[in-house]
Amino acid sequence: MRWDVTTWAVLALALIAAETLAPGAFLLWMGFAAAAMLLLVLLLPGLPLLAQVALFVVLSFLSVQVYRRWFRGRGRQSDRPLLNRRAEQNIGLVAPLEQAIVAGRGRIKVGDAFWTVEGPDLPAGTLVRVVAADGAILKVQEA
Repeated sequence: MRWDVTTWAVLALALIAAETLAPGAFLLWMGFAAAAMLLLVLLLPGLPLLAQVALFVVLSFLSVQVYRRWFRGRGRQSDRPLLNRRAEQNIGLVAPLEQAIVAGRGRIKVGDAFWTVEGPDLPAGTLVRVVAADGAILKVQEA
């Protein structure tokens, strides 16, 4: 059994297995590069160690670039993109002011929650429309 074939096989399996412990797809692609090196040393049995390491570095770089360019960020699109962004779900909502807007700040009630709002000074009870969200503060204008 050749040491270089065994080394690249073990390295490929170890990198691919390590991906399960540190998700992010980085180690997976380096594992693919090690698997490609395994095939290269099988096809070219006299390849010097320095050349093998240099090729592995180049293949690792290329495989990670392939991942970054073509696979990263191409996940499944959500049918509810605002699911975990509660403030943004309220954009377009029309509601009466619970507390008058004084010095640019007031409060509205949405469902069973109170939200701080910012906008022009208006008396309590005025209907306002949510036009934007900044963190947990809703930006409003008179409806």
